[in-house]
Amino acid sequence: MKYEILLNQIKEFVFAFFKTHADDRLSYHNTGHTESVVSYVIQIANHYQLNDDDFFAVCAAAWFHDTGYVLDAHNHEEKSIAIASDFFKEHKVPAAVLSKIKGCINSTKMPQQPTNLLEKILCDADLFHLGTGKFTDKSKQLRKEVEALSGIPIDKSEWRQKNAQLIQGHQFHTDYCQLLLNDKQQENLQKLIDKQKKDSAKTDDNDTNEETGSPENTNAIELKKGSTKQGKGVETMFRITASNQQKLSYMADSKAHIMISVNSIIISLLLSLLLRKIDEHPHQVIPAIVLLTVNLVTIVFAILATRPNVAQGTFTQEDMDHKSVNLLFFGNYFKMTLDKYNQGMVNMMNDSDFLYASLIRDIYAQGVVLGRKYHLLRMSYNVFMYGLIISVIAFVLSTLL
Repeated sequence: MKYEILLNQIKEFVFAFFKTHADDRLSYHNTGHTESVVSYVIQIANHYQLNDDDFFAVCAAAWFHDTGYVLDAHNHEEKSIAIASDFFKEHKVPAAVLSKIKGCINSTKMPQQPTNLLEKILCDADLFHLGTGKFTDKSKQLRKEVEALSGIPIDKSEWRQKNAQLIQGHQFHTDYCQLLLNDKQQENLQKLIDKQKKDSAKTDDNDTNEETGSPENTNAIELKKGSTKQGKGVETMFRITASNQQKLSYMADSKAHIMISVNSIIISLLLSLLLRKIDEHPHQVIPAIVLLTVNLVTIVFAILATRPNVAQGTFTQEDMDHKSVNLLFFGNYFKMTLDKYNQGMVNMMNDSDFLYASLIRDIYAQGVVLGRKYHLLRMSYNVFMYGLIISVIAFVLSTLL
C-alpha cells in the first residue's frame, strides 16, 4: 500500500478540516500543534525503526488526534476517532492498521495510559513540549485557549500550580524521550516552583493559601536535587544504550544470515549446474573456481561475525573483592551455583560503585563484540561485492575469448 501518498492526503484533509471548522478561540489545539506532534512522532518513530504499517499508523493517528477538538473539547478523542474512521472508509486501509490508529488516538486521553509502543510514541509526542524550551510559550497558548472557551479568567498563580501538578504527575513513556526530555522537564518544573515562591513572597500567608495552596502542597512538588535526579538520568542512559546495542547486534546477525544464505545458494547452483557439465565448458573452470572461492570466503567471514565466544562461566571471591567481575553477563556465572551467584548479586546491588562499574563494563564488552561483528561483516560484504564483480568479468572474458 502506498502509505506515503495516503499520508499526504491525510495532511490535506486535516488542514482543510481545521480551516472549515476554524475557531479563533483555539490558540493551542490547532494546525500548529498538530504539525508539531506529527514531527515529534516521526522523530521518535525513526529512532525505533518501525515497519511501514506501524509508522503509517502512528503518523496517521498524530494527524487526526485533535481534529475532534473543534467539535467537542471535552470528548475530542472519541470525535477524532470518528472523523478518522469516516475518512478511512474511502481508503482500503487494513483493519489491523485502522485498529492501531484508533488505539493511538484514544491513548492520548488524560491521564495517558498507553499499552504498546505506538501508543507510547504518540502520547510522548503530544506532551513533548513539557521537556523542551517551548514549554512556557505553549503553556501561555493553552491558558489563553482555556480562558476563551470557558469565559473565565485564570489567575497566573493558579495556572502555574496546575502546570506544576501536571509535570509532577507526568512521565514520558518511551526510553528515548525519557533520556532526551526528562532533565528539561524537571528544569521547567523547578522554574514553576521558583515563580510560585516569588508570588508567595509578595503576599501574606492567607493570600498564599488562597492563590497557590498550602505550604504542604508546594513542598509536595519540590524537586529532589542532586543524586536522585542524576541517578535517574544515568539509569535511563544505561537502559537506552543497552537496548540500542541489542538492536544493532540483531541487525548484524540478520545481515550475516543474509550473506550466508545467498552465498550458500550460489554455491549449490554452481556445483549442481556448472561443474556437472564442466567438460562441455572447460574455459569457464577458472571463473567458476574464483566465484566459489569468493562465496566460501564470504561465508567464513559471516560465520565468524556471528560465532559466539564461550567464557569460563565462573568467578572467584577475589574477583568480587576487587570488583572486577561483571555479573550482568551470563558468561561469567553460568557454571556457578545459585547461592554463590545470589550472594554476588546482593553484594553488587548494595554497592553502587560496583553496580555502575558492572554496567559500564557490560556496555563496553557489548561494544567490543559489536565492533568485531561489524568489522567482520564489512569484510564479508566487501569480499562478496568485489569478488562478484571480478567473477562476472572473468565469466564474460572466458566466454568471449
